[in-house]
Amino acid sequence: MQRTHLLTSKELVGEVIELGEGFSKVKLKTKEHMKVDGHGLVHGGFTFGLADYAAMLAVNEPTVVLGKAEVKFTKPVKVGDELLAEAQIKEDIGKKKIVFVEVFNQKNEKVFEGTFHCYVLEKHVLE
Repeated sequence: MQRTHLLTSKELVGEVIELGEGFSKVKLKTKEHMKVDGHGLVHGGFTFGLADYAAMLAVNEPTVVLGKAEVKFTKPVKVGDELLAEAQIKEDIGKKKIVFVEVFNQKNEKVFEGTFHCYVLEKHVLE
């Protein structure tokens, strides 16, 4: 059961397709409004947002936040690509979780990978 980021836009950062203990899978179909040029290149922020959302879901705590990310874009994403993010907790250090995320396109080509340093706070970050 999803416990975090309940109001996230499926259109902008993806839709949950699998959620389990310490892992998640999220898909995103890229659209015209995500492009940055006449070639149909999708802004990297959408790919990052998908990966970040998958990382948050792998932790799946209501007060989880991202502290740091080390990422690499490995292939361009274009309008119409269907992306799949797969996130897995690699280290569980109490309130700190290290989550590895990979994003693949519909051809199963890796377009992104990253390590996300997530923190579970005692209370909501805005309280």
